[in-house]
Amino acid sequence: MNNLSLQEKQAARLIQRDIPLVSKPFADIADACGLSALQVITVLQRFSEKGIMRKFGAILRHQKAGYRKNAMVMWFVPPDTIESAGRLIASLSYISHCYERKPAFQNKYNLFTMLHAQDDDISPLINTMSQLINSSDFLILESLQEYKKTSPEYF
Repeated sequence: MNNLSLQEKQAARLIQRDIPLVSKPFADIADACGLSALQVITVLQRFSEKGIMRKFGAILRHQKAGYRKNAMVMWFVPPDTIESAGRLIASLSYISHCYERKPAFQNKYNLFTMLHAQDDDISPLINTMSQLINSSDFLILESLQEYKKTSPEYF
């Protein structure tokens, strides 16, 4: 990190915050850093290549987007089918997270999925998932309250 220029550190600091929904989102960041938008993008690509930045993504404020119900659904899937099951479930529009859990929760539930629904009744969605991956062994943890979401800042 000590090898980063002042401009790179400033870009890293600013990219951790919310990015405006505008046609040229990196222009303001570039202006604040004394770089061009293309230079900011190049810096971010270099961060990614060097492993300094692990990911770049959006955080959906699901309740503001109209999603009223959220649930973590944990599945038991045989280990030899977990990758294909994960790919199937991850392709569903109402799933934001899908990952293998090692070690498995309660030594059993090894596939975790985060479901978001606009309707309070999530059972049809779960039934679809169950049929899709041929598993009826699951646990549901429903979100009762959303707390403030913040991301860590490193600079």
